[in-house]
Amino acid sequence: MKNPIDRRQFLAGSSGALSLALTCRSLLANALPASAPGAAALPGPPNVPPAPVARIEVVHDTYFGETLSDPYRWMENSKDPAWLPYLKAQNDRTRAVLDALPTRRRLLKRIQQLSGDTVATSRVQRAGGLIFFAQRPLGADNYKLFVRQGYGAGRDRVLIDPIQAGNGKAGHVSLDWWRASPDGRYVVYGLSKNGSEDSMLHVLAVADGSSLPERIANTEDANPHWLEDGSGFFYNQLTGAVGTPERYLDSQARFHRLGTHPDADPVLMKRGLVAGIEYDTIQSPYVITYPGSAHALLLLSDVRPESRGFIAPLADAVAGRARWTAFAGFEDEVTDVELDGEDLYLLVNKGTPRGRLLKTSATAPSIATAAEVVPQGSDVIQNTVRARDGIYLRIMDGGISRLRRLRRDGGVSDIALPFDGTIGAVYAVPSEDGALLSLSGWLTPTGIYAVDSGGRVADTGITPRPAIDVSSYEVKRSFAAAKDGTQIPYTLIYRKGLKLDGRAPTWISAYGSYGSAAYTPAFAGRSLALIDAGAIVGYANVRGGGEYGREWHKAGQLTNKPNTWRDLIAVCEELCAKQYTSPQHLAIGGRSAGGITVGRAMTERPDLFAAVIDGVGWSNPLRYVVEQNGYGEEPEWGAISDPAGYRALKSIDSYQAVQDRTAYPAVLLTTGVTDPRVAPFHVAKMTARLQAASNSGKPVLLRVDYDAGHGIGSTRSQQDREAADTYAFLLWQLRG
Repeated sequence: MKNPIDRRQFLAGSSGALSLALTCRSLLANALPASAPGAAALPGPPNVPPAPVARIEVVHDTYFGETLSDPYRWMENSKDPAWLPYLKAQNDRTRAVLDALPTRRRLLKRIQQLSGDTVATSRVQRAGGLIFFAQRPLGADNYKLFVRQGYGAGRDRVLIDPIQAGNGKAGHVSLDWWRASPDGRYVVYGLSKNGSEDSMLHVLAVADGSSLPERIANTEDANPHWLEDGSGFFYNQLTGAVGTPERYLDSQARFHRLGTHPDADPVLMKRGLVAGIEYDTIQSPYVITYPGSAHALLLLSDVRPESRGFIAPLADAVAGRARWTAFAGFEDEVTDVELDGEDLYLLVNKGTPRGRLLKTSATAPSIATAAEVVPQGSDVIQNTVRARDGIYLRIMDGGISRLRRLRRDGGVSDIALPFDGTIGAVYAVPSEDGALLSLSGWLTPTGIYAVDSGGRVADTGITPRPAIDVSSYEVKRSFAAAKDGTQIPYTLIYRKGLKLDGRAPTWISAYGSYGSAAYTPAFAGRSLALIDAGAIVGYANVRGGGEYGREWHKAGQLTNKPNTWRDLIAVCEELCAKQYTSPQHLAIGGRSAGGITVGRAMTERPDLFAAVIDGVGWSNPLRYVVEQNGYGEEPEWGAISDPAGYRALKSIDSYQAVQDRTAYPAVLLTTGVTDPRVAPFHVAKMTARLQAASNSGKPVLLRVDYDAGHGIGSTRSQQDREAADTYAFLLWQLRG
């Protein structure tokens, strides 16, 4: 439903009922810091400083008669005088270890070659006869916004260069989001510093690249939508202070007319403003426009895939006098909307968890009387995009993308893609036939392809192919049986001629949250450096994601969340049974909400893994109440104020699940100081707890990037360095 990117999604996880409360007595009596006498010596490079011993100040919390202990609560206060010194001491130790690994320099050189040879295009838009695209050019460190006339090369012009926007100051600036006006005259865009995603809105004129005077702060999730004549746009603005739990609460929808002062922008929707439209503080209002339509939509969205929807005449919305008519509630599970003149198309999942497309009247919308134009099939309808020759349907088939078109005559056509892969997005405009799409495979670099009205697909050349030879690599897709018999898809990438002797270093990543199909085919890129070293790189499509629709999501959500990490365990057990690898050579990894997946898999089965990579991971969800991205997560995980929600949250809390004197795997945890999605205290507390509890003698390292957030705004060189650190750590731990 044209929702903005969910705040926690980047790549992500899950939990179970084995987490145990920590007590003050057990902490003080059983904790064994790595620097204490009798602690096992850290294997690896010599002269490694001991792990910093974190201050212990136990805080007790009682939930519904159960008391939990938190020894490192003080880390939630970024103003605590010990906080930054603690991060620095941990990172200094991590750098001493990783920089001394003999493989790191060689890996970094190969990674830099792979990433430098790869051009990356993140988004494309056709507008006013022009093609706009955000791209990281060959060898560049960050994305720029380009405009070109047609598909031919050599006519590109840079509109936005974040490096120049930074004016050479410390840190870096990232292009967070952008959208061209339908007539192609203007671009509205957001810039932020150091990966913070705290966007400042800007506007430029495309003809000469000049900047308009508009500057609008607090526009991280602006999701701007232009009027068709390019005279103004709707946007969302945050109202809570940065770094507080209120940051994303009570945002508001506003309208900006070019040439006026932003302070005068009318507020079109906020809580309590419009009689009859009441909603929760975690929901954000967005006003959406559609070229060629005299109507506007008001969508109320949170972390759920579905939204609550209203419709009104566009002119009334601009004037601030709209009387919004409801067409969908959250209970209807409407996940996408298209407006085609007086026709309103709704992608509905209620009762049809893989989706069906309905058509109703824009002036008198009704799901109950809507006509079904595309019934539910065996595959998942992910979203819809309207072009002049019909509505394009992006389809998910268990991790593989398909493309179909609902023609103007009502028929549905399959469009053959050049290879099995992932359609990252489909881009179309109602005034032109065909569409553009981003398509990638595990061994096929992402390209921008054009689909014409006859269903023919061709590479546009917008993204040049890298000079990377992939002929020596192999991809295998298989299924593992979960404990309840559910077949869990997974993919392995390795060099041809792999010997199945149980000795291959193997790294399996998983996410499984928000109904997002996170680990579908995407060009291996940097990970080829790890594969070249003899490793297997794999991905498990665990429940909680969207590979098989809403049923797959709900099977790994709320109280069903243990399925997510247990699916990962099932995949890893199968890999050992098939002699791809063995526990002493096996690692798991996850990012963001994937920290739940790998954290709980590790705490439930520490014997199964030699190493764990926890990237900006959500480790202590019971404490969502103090982070700026917390309250918006309740629909996915549960509310701590509710007994069932508390039990669900406790089950996914890997920090609380850590047990003293347990032989945990080697763990590398990462964070960015400016992370707006997963507060750094999550991995910091998890690091301290594991260092105190583990008696395996294996290292627990915390890697800190002071010039990064969740990773979304990180530069190529930042990503290269993190990959080199990760791969060197894995080879160090998995080759034994």
